Amino acid sequence: MISKSTVKYIHSLKMKKYRDENQTFVAEGNKLVNDMLKVFQCQLLIAKPAWMATQGDIRAEELFVDEDECIRKVSFLNNPQDVLAVFRFPTWSINNVHPSDSLILALDGIQDPGNLGTIIRLADWFGIEHIICSIDTADVFNPKTVQATMGALSHVSVYYTDLYSYLKAEGQKSVPVFGTFLNGENMYTRQLSTNGIIVMGNEGNGIRPEIESQIDERLYIPNFPSERKTSESLNVAIATAVICAEFRRRQTNSFQ
Repeated sequence: MISKSTVKYIHSLKMKKYRDENQTFVAEGNKLVNDMLKVFQCQLLIAKPAWMATQGDIRAEELFVDEDECIRKVSFLNNPQDVLAVFRFPTWSINNVHPSDSLILALDGIQDPGNLGTIIRLADWFGIEHIICSIDTADVFNPKTVQATMGALSHVSVYYTDLYSYLKAEGQKSVPVFGTFLNGENMYTRQLSTNGIIVMGNEGNGIRPEIESQIDERLYIPNFPSERKTSESLNVAIATAVICAEFRRRQTNSFQ
């Protein structure tokens, strides 16, 4: 039976303060936990017997098997699933990021955890393995972010740093830096590279002026037809999908 102190501990991980203090985060759901177990160190796992029956050896420091009541006590979801796990933070190092020979994403002040999780999932789909975030971007280990990644955190590493300094340093190495702007140039008519940094801005304010000063290529996703009255802008996650798809389409065509 799970103890009250364990329930309290898991509930505390809703808050970034306690996630950082304990260096742990929560993941829920069959597929998500299965994906995470392959990569992250599991501190604690709570599962229904039916889920456990489908698994092999579970590498968890603590393991609880119980029916619905146990998971309902600790779940962050309105409709708890079959398994919940607490994982230890990974040891990602920004020194492993090399935009000179690969494509990476940079996020400037993304605030919504769901948007961040969706962007991580998109990055995984398009083979982008690293995301650089400004310090004030939403927390990658927020339960809503983790849930929205649908397991993509198993393949994509996320780093937080002074984004201005990072872009400036990479620019001095002649790494191309792309950004999306409403007054940018049509991305379908611009030359796009197979390496570099794609910067996506805040949901309401876009890319900050100091970050904009480090961008070489200002891109715009055109609406269609151009003369038609339409929404003011795209959701940042949708815009990321469109941008990444075009970068990869060009790369695929160049290999044919």
